[in-house]
Amino acid sequence: MFPPVDTKNATAVAAFVEEKFANMYPGASLVWLKTIFTDIEAIFTGKNPDYAASDVRYHDLEHTLQATVCIVLLLEGRHFAEVEPRVDPRQFELALSAVLLHDAGYLKLRSDKVGTGAKYTFCHVLRSCAFASSYLPTLGANDHEVEAVLGAINCTGPTKEISRLHFREPVERVIGCALATADYLGQMAAADYPDELEILFEEFQESDDFIHLPAARRTFKSATDLADRTPLFWQKFVMRKLESDFQAMYRFLARPFPAGPNPYLVAVEANIAEIKRRNALRSSAQPATATG
Repeated sequence: MFPPVDTKNATAVAAFVEEKFANMYPGASLVWLKTIFTDIEAIFTGKNPDYAASDVRYHDLEHTLQATVCIVLLLEGRHFAEVEPRVDPRQFELALSAVLLHDAGYLKLRSDKVGTGAKYTFCHVLRSCAFASSYLPTLGANDHEVEAVLGAINCTGPTKEISRLHFREPVERVIGCALATADYLGQMAAADYPDELEILFEEFQESDDFIHLPAARRTFKSATDLADRTPLFWQKFVMRKLESDFQAMYRFLARPFPAGPNPYLVAVEANIAEIKRRNALRSSAQPATATG
Protein backbone atom coordinates (compact mmCIF):
# COMPACT_ATOMS: atom_id res chain seq x y z
CA MET A 1 0.00 0.00 0.00
CA PHE A 2 1.30 3.44 -0.91
CA PRO A 3 1.35 5.48 1.16
CA PRO A 4 1.22 3.02 4.06
CA VAL A 5 -1.79 4.72 5.67
CA ASP A 6 -5.08 6.21 4.46
CA THR A 7 -4.47 9.96 4.20
CA LYS A 8 -8.20 10.61 4.09
CA ASN A 9 -8.40 9.36 7.70
CA ALA A 10 -6.90 11.76 10.24
CA THR A 11 -7.26 9.26 13.08
CA ALA A 12 -5.35 6.63 11.11
CA VAL A 13 -2.58 9.10 10.24
CA ALA A 14 -2.31 10.19 13.89
CA ALA A 15 -1.92 6.56 14.96
CA PHE A 16 0.67 6.00 12.22
CA VAL A 17 2.71 9.01 13.38
CA GLU A 18 2.50 8.00 17.04
CA GLU A 19 3.68 4.48 16.20
CA LYS A 20 6.66 5.80 14.22
CA PHE A 21 7.52 8.31 16.97
CA ALA A 22 7.39 5.65 19.69
CA ASN A 23 9.62 3.37 17.63
CA MET A 24 12.15 6.14 16.99
CA TYR A 25 12.11 7.51 20.54
CA PRO A 26 11.12 4.74 22.99
CA GLY A 27 9.63 6.12 26.18
CA ALA A 28 8.98 9.63 24.82
CA SER A 29 5.63 11.17 25.68
CA LEU A 30 2.89 11.19 23.04
CA VAL A 31 0.93 14.02 24.66
CA TRP A 32 2.10 16.78 22.28
CA LEU A 33 1.37 14.73 19.16
CA LYS A 34 -2.03 13.62 20.37
CA THR A 35 -3.00 17.17 21.32
CA ILE A 36 -1.94 18.86 18.09
CA PHE A 37 -3.53 16.18 15.89
CA THR A 38 -6.82 16.57 17.76
CA ASP A 39 -6.67 20.36 17.48
CA ILE A 40 -5.74 20.45 13.79
CA GLU A 41 -8.44 17.99 12.79
CA ALA A 42 -10.94 20.06 14.77
CA ILE A 43 -10.01 23.33 13.10
CA PHE A 44 -10.02 21.87 9.57
CA THR A 45 -13.41 20.23 10.12
CA GLY A 46 -15.16 23.26 11.62
CA LYS A 47 -15.09 22.20 15.26
CA ASN A 48 -13.08 25.23 16.35
CA PRO A 49 -15.21 28.15 17.59
CA ASP A 50 -13.24 30.76 15.65
CA TYR A 51 -12.67 29.08 12.28
CA ALA A 52 -15.01 27.73 9.63
CA ALA A 53 -14.39 24.27 8.21
CA SER A 54 -11.83 24.17 5.43
CA ASP A 55 -13.58 24.90 2.13
CA VAL A 56 -10.65 24.56 -0.29
CA ARG A 57 -10.67 21.44 -2.44
CA TYR A 58 -6.96 20.99 -3.11
CA HIS A 59 -5.10 22.36 -0.09
CA ASP A 60 -7.45 20.57 2.27
CA LEU A 61 -6.89 18.39 5.34
CA GLU A 62 -5.93 15.43 3.17
CA HIS A 63 -3.15 17.46 1.56
CA THR A 64 -1.82 18.26 5.03
CA LEU A 65 -2.00 14.59 6.01
CA GLN A 66 -0.23 13.54 2.80
CA ALA A 67 2.66 15.86 3.66
CA THR A 68 2.58 14.61 7.26
CA VAL A 69 3.01 10.97 6.30
CA CYS A 70 5.80 11.89 3.89
CA ILE A 71 7.80 13.91 6.41
CA VAL A 72 7.45 11.21 9.05
CA LEU A 73 8.79 8.57 6.68
CA LEU A 74 11.60 10.93 5.67
CA LEU A 75 12.57 11.68 9.28
CA GLU A 76 12.34 7.98 10.12
CA GLY A 77 14.72 7.10 7.29
CA ARG A 78 17.12 9.84 8.34
CA HIS A 79 16.90 8.82 12.02
CA PHE A 80 17.87 5.21 11.43
CA ALA A 81 20.59 6.29 8.99
CA GLU A 82 22.09 8.08 12.01
CA VAL A 83 22.82 11.24 10.04
CA GLU A 84 24.04 14.35 11.87
CA PRO A 85 22.67 16.64 13.12
CA ARG A 86 20.23 14.29 14.79
CA VAL A 87 16.56 15.21 15.20
CA ASP A 88 15.66 14.66 18.84
CA PRO A 89 12.12 13.92 20.13
CA ARG A 90 11.32 17.58 20.76
CA GLN A 91 12.53 18.60 17.32
CA PHE A 92 10.41 15.83 15.79
CA GLU A 93 7.39 17.30 17.60
CA LEU A 94 8.21 20.73 16.17
CA ALA A 95 8.59 19.24 12.68
CA LEU A 96 5.16 17.63 13.00
CA SER A 97 3.75 20.91 14.26
CA ALA A 98 5.16 22.67 11.20
CA VAL A 99 3.71 20.21 8.71
CA LEU A 100 0.29 20.18 10.39
CA LEU A 101 0.18 23.98 10.47
CA HIS A 102 1.86 24.80 7.16
CA ASP A 103 -1.44 25.31 5.30
CA ALA A 104 -3.53 26.67 8.17
CA GLY A 105 -3.36 29.92 6.25
CA TYR A 106 -6.07 28.68 3.89
CA LEU A 107 -8.57 28.60 6.77
CA LYS A 108 -11.21 31.31 7.09
CA LEU A 109 -12.59 32.94 10.20
CA ARG A 110 -16.27 32.21 10.74
CA SER A 111 -17.01 35.86 10.00
CA ASP A 112 -15.40 35.55 6.54
CA LYS A 113 -18.29 34.76 4.22
CA VAL A 114 -16.79 35.67 0.85
CA GLY A 115 -15.33 33.02 -1.45
CA THR A 116 -13.17 30.15 -0.24
CA GLY A 117 -9.85 30.00 1.55
CA ALA A 118 -8.22 29.63 -1.86
CA LYS A 119 -8.32 33.42 -2.13
CA TYR A 120 -5.48 33.46 0.41
CA THR A 121 -3.11 31.40 -1.76
CA PHE A 122 -0.82 34.39 -2.30
CA CYS A 123 -0.44 35.07 1.43
CA HIS A 124 -1.25 31.67 2.96
CA VAL A 125 2.30 31.09 4.25
CA LEU A 126 2.19 34.38 6.16
CA ARG A 127 -1.27 33.52 7.52
CA SER A 128 -0.06 30.02 8.52
CA CYS A 129 2.82 31.59 10.44
CA ALA A 130 0.45 34.01 12.15
CA PHE A 131 -1.81 31.16 13.23
CA ALA A 132 1.14 29.07 14.46
CA SER A 133 2.48 32.05 16.42
CA SER A 134 -0.73 32.37 18.39
CA TYR A 135 -1.51 28.64 18.70
CA LEU A 136 1.80 26.99 19.66
CA PRO A 137 2.34 28.96 22.90
CA THR A 138 -0.97 27.53 24.14
CA LEU A 139 0.69 24.12 23.97
CA GLY A 140 3.69 25.35 25.93
CA ALA A 141 6.08 26.15 23.08
CA ASN A 142 8.71 28.77 23.93
CA ASP A 143 9.83 31.60 21.65
CA HIS A 144 12.75 29.66 20.16
CA GLU A 145 10.51 26.71 19.38
CA VAL A 146 7.89 28.93 17.76
CA GLU A 147 10.64 30.55 15.71
CA ALA A 148 11.82 27.13 14.54
CA VAL A 149 8.33 26.16 13.40
CA LEU A 150 7.83 29.46 11.60
CA GLY A 151 11.18 28.99 9.85
CA ALA A 152 10.11 25.57 8.62
CA ILE A 153 6.72 26.84 7.41
CA ASN A 154 8.46 29.66 5.54
CA CYS A 155 10.41 27.02 3.60
CA THR A 156 7.19 25.93 1.89
CA GLY A 157 6.80 29.22 0.01
CA PRO A 158 7.40 28.35 -3.66
CA THR A 159 9.58 31.40 -4.23
CA LYS A 160 11.66 30.98 -1.07
CA GLU A 161 15.30 29.95 -1.38
CA ILE A 162 16.03 27.98 1.78
CA SER A 163 19.75 28.54 1.37
CA ARG A 164 19.14 32.24 1.95
CA LEU A 165 16.99 31.78 5.07
CA HIS A 166 18.47 32.15 8.56
CA PHE A 167 18.09 29.35 11.10
CA ARG A 168 19.21 29.43 14.72
CA GLU A 169 20.44 25.81 14.65
CA PRO A 170 21.52 23.53 11.74
CA VAL A 171 18.84 20.99 12.68
CA GLU A 172 16.18 23.65 12.08
CA ARG A 173 17.34 23.89 8.45
CA VAL A 174 17.06 20.10 8.23
CA ILE A 175 13.45 20.29 9.40
CA GLY A 176 12.67 23.09 6.95
CA CYS A 177 14.13 21.13 4.04
CA ALA A 178 12.24 18.02 5.16
CA LEU A 179 8.94 19.93 5.30
CA ALA A 180 9.44 21.55 1.89
CA THR A 181 10.29 18.14 0.42
CA ALA A 182 7.23 16.51 1.96
CA ASP A 183 4.98 19.35 0.84
CA TYR A 184 5.85 18.71 -2.81
CA LEU A 185 6.17 14.93 -2.77
CA GLY A 186 3.13 14.27 -0.59
CA GLN A 187 0.80 15.90 -3.10
CA MET A 188 2.54 15.01 -6.36
CA ALA A 189 2.82 11.32 -5.44
CA ALA A 190 -0.87 11.01 -4.54
CA ALA A 191 -2.78 8.61 -6.78
CA ASP A 192 -5.32 11.28 -7.72
CA TYR A 193 -2.80 14.03 -8.49
CA PRO A 194 -3.46 13.99 -12.27
CA ASP A 195 -7.19 14.37 -11.55
CA GLU A 196 -6.63 17.28 -9.14
CA LEU A 197 -4.90 19.72 -11.49
CA GLU A 198 -8.12 21.40 -12.54
CA ILE A 199 -9.04 21.94 -8.87
CA LEU A 200 -5.57 23.35 -8.23
CA PHE A 201 -6.01 25.78 -11.12
CA GLU A 202 -9.33 26.95 -9.67
CA GLU A 203 -7.54 27.82 -6.42
CA PHE A 204 -4.92 29.84 -8.31
CA GLN A 205 -7.68 31.56 -10.26
CA GLU A 206 -9.62 32.55 -7.15
CA SER A 207 -6.46 33.90 -5.56
CA ASP A 208 -5.54 35.89 -8.68
CA ASP A 209 -9.06 37.31 -8.83
CA PHE A 210 -8.95 38.23 -5.13
CA ILE A 211 -5.77 40.29 -5.48
CA HIS A 212 -6.92 41.71 -8.84
CA LEU A 213 -3.90 40.31 -10.68
CA PRO A 214 -3.97 41.34 -14.36
CA ALA A 215 -4.37 38.48 -16.83
CA ALA A 216 -0.96 39.15 -18.34
CA ARG A 217 0.75 38.54 -14.98
CA ARG A 218 -1.04 35.32 -14.07
CA THR A 219 1.13 32.20 -13.93
CA PHE A 220 -1.47 29.94 -15.52
CA LYS A 221 -4.02 30.99 -18.14
CA SER A 222 -6.21 27.90 -17.84
CA ALA A 223 -6.39 24.42 -16.33
CA THR A 224 -5.08 23.11 -19.66
CA ASP A 225 -2.12 25.45 -19.43
CA LEU A 226 -1.33 24.20 -15.93
CA ALA A 227 -1.54 20.55 -17.03
CA ASP A 228 0.66 21.20 -20.07
CA ARG A 229 3.34 22.80 -17.92
CA THR A 230 3.27 20.33 -15.02
CA PRO A 231 5.80 17.81 -16.45
CA LEU A 232 8.38 20.57 -16.97
CA PHE A 233 7.52 22.00 -13.54
CA TRP A 234 8.47 18.64 -12.02
CA GLN A 235 11.60 18.11 -14.06
CA LYS A 236 13.06 21.61 -14.09
CA PHE A 237 11.73 23.21 -10.91
CA VAL A 238 10.75 20.67 -8.26
CA MET A 239 13.53 18.14 -8.87
CA ARG A 240 16.14 20.88 -8.80
CA LYS A 241 14.79 22.20 -5.52
CA LEU A 242 14.61 18.71 -4.03
CA GLU A 243 18.21 18.00 -4.97
CA SER A 244 19.88 21.31 -4.11
CA ASP A 245 17.79 23.80 -2.12
CA PHE A 246 16.20 21.05 -0.01
CA GLN A 247 19.52 19.24 0.52
CA ALA A 248 18.35 16.01 -1.19
CA MET A 249 16.26 15.07 1.85
CA TYR A 250 14.06 12.97 -0.45
CA ARG A 251 16.76 10.30 -0.46
CA PHE A 252 15.81 9.31 3.08
CA LEU A 253 12.50 8.03 1.69
CA ALA A 254 14.35 5.15 0.01
CA ARG A 255 13.57 1.75 1.52
CA PRO A 256 15.99 0.39 2.41
CA PHE A 257 18.24 3.43 2.65
CA PRO A 258 20.34 4.34 0.71
CA ALA A 259 20.03 2.08 -2.34
CA GLY A 260 16.44 0.87 -2.13
CA PRO A 261 13.59 2.14 -4.29
CA ASN A 262 12.05 5.49 -3.43
CA PRO A 263 8.27 4.95 -3.57
CA TYR A 264 7.53 8.68 -3.64
CA LEU A 265 9.69 9.35 -6.68
CA VAL A 266 8.29 6.27 -8.40
CA ALA A 267 4.72 7.47 -7.75
CA VAL A 268 5.44 11.01 -8.96
CA GLU A 269 7.08 9.77 -12.15
CA ALA A 270 4.03 7.57 -12.81
CA ASN A 271 1.75 10.58 -12.31
CA ILE A 272 3.85 12.73 -14.63
CA ALA A 273 3.73 10.00 -17.28
CA GLU A 274 -0.07 9.89 -16.93
CA ILE A 275 -0.33 13.68 -17.21
CA LYS A 276 1.82 13.60 -20.36
CA ARG A 277 -0.43 10.87 -21.79
CA ARG A 278 -3.56 12.92 -21.12
CA ASN A 279 -1.96 16.06 -22.53
CA ALA A 280 -0.98 14.26 -25.72
CA LEU A 281 -4.43 12.71 -26.06
CA ARG A 282 -6.10 16.09 -25.62
CA SER A 283 -3.72 17.71 -28.09
CA SER A 284 -4.34 15.04 -30.72
CA ALA A 285 -8.11 15.40 -30.29
CA GLN A 286 -8.03 19.14 -31.03
CA PRO A 287 -9.01 20.08 -34.60
CA ALA A 288 -6.12 21.04 -36.83
CA THR A 289 -5.67 24.75 -37.41
CA ALA A 290 -6.62 25.78 -40.94
CA THR A 291 -3.78 27.14 -43.03
CA GLY A 292 -4.13 29.28 -46.12
